[in-house]
Amino acid sequence: MALTAALAVLAVCVLLGLVIGAVGMPVKGVVLELLDRLPFVSADSGLSPVEKGLLVQLRLPRVVLAAVVGGLLAMSGAGYQGVFRNPLADPYLLGAAAGAGLTATLMIVVIQVDGLVPLAAFGGAIGGVLLAYALGSTAGRGGGTATLVLAGVAVSSFLAALQAFVQQIRVEQLQKIYSWILGGIGGDWSQVWLVAPYAVVSSVVLLAHGRLLDVLSVGDDEAVGLGVDARRVRLVVLCAASLATASAVAVSGLIGFVGVVVPHVVRRLAGGSYRVVLPLSLVGGAAFMVLADLLARTMLAPAELPIGVVTAFVGAPFFVGVLRATRAVSV
Repeated sequence: MALTAALAVLAVCVLLGLVIGAVGMPVKGVVLELLDRLPFVSADSGLSPVEKGLLVQLRLPRVVLAAVVGGLLAMSGAGYQGVFRNPLADPYLLGAAAGAGLTATLMIVVIQVDGLVPLAAFGGAIGGVLLAYALGSTAGRGGGTATLVLAGVAVSSFLAALQAFVQQIRVEQLQKIYSWILGGIGGDWSQVWLVAPYAVVSSVVLLAHGRLLDVLSVGDDEAVGLGVDARRVRLVVLCAASLATASAVAVSGLIGFVGVVVPHVVRRLAGGSYRVVLPLSLVGGAAFMVLADLLARTMLAPAELPIGVVTAFVGAPFFVGVLRATRAVSV
C-alpha cells in the first residue's frame, strides 16, 4: 500500500515536471503524447512539432534523469545507514564526493574536455570509496564500521585538500568548477543511457539485500547465529551503494541531503524495516529530486538555480528539526 502511494506521488511529480516550465504545456496533451510513444498505441496529443520536440528531447530526459539521480542517492543513503546502523549516514561517507570532486576538477582545469567530466567523476567516486575501504580494511582489527568511517573521513579530507590546491592553481576556472560541485540536472538522453546500466545493477543488489540488512540491524552476533555472513553483506551493500552514488554523481555533480532526508522521512512514515525502506527510498528520492529540479529551473526563470542549493534549503531545516526532536526525546 505504501509503495503504491509513493508511486502515485512520483507519477504526479513527473507530470508536473513535464508540464511546468518556461513554456507551459497542457496536461492532456503531454499525457497523450507520452501514450503515443508506447508500442501499439496511437494518440493525437494536439501538440505542435516544436512542443513535441521540447517535451521529448529536453524536458522528458531531464525529468527522467532527475528521478534516477534522486532515487539512487536516497537508496544508497538507506544502504549506508543500514550498514553503519546510523540513520544519519550519508551516501558520500566513504569519500565518493571528494574523489568525484577531485577528478572532475582535474578534468575541467587540466585536460579541459567537458564531455569527459561525467566519466572522470564516476571514476573518482569509485576510486575514493576503494581507497577508503582499503585503508579501513588494513587499519584496525577486521575493518569494522567505525574504522571504515574514520578511513572515509581521512580520505575525504585528503582528496578535498588536493582539490582545493588544484582550484587555487587555476582560479580562472572556479566558476565552472563550482557550477559542477553545486549540482545540476542536464536534459540529454545520452546521460540517461550512461547511468542506466549502473543504476539497474546497484538497485537490484540493494533491494535484494533488504532482509539481510534487517538481520544486521539486530547485531553481528545475532546475524552470525542466523547464518548470515555480516562481513560479506556489508561489503556487497557498500559496493552497490557506492556504485549507485558514483553513477548519480557522474551525471549530476554533488547534490547533498537527499540520501539523508528521504530515508529518514520514509522510516518515520513506514517503519524501519529495510525491506520497506529501500524501495520507498528509491521512489521517494526520485519524486523529491524531480520536484527539486522543477524548483531549480522555475524559481528564478529564465535563470536557473543549482539544484544542490535547493536540496540544501530543504536539508538544513530538516537537520535542525531532527536535532530538536532528538533533544526532546533525550530530555
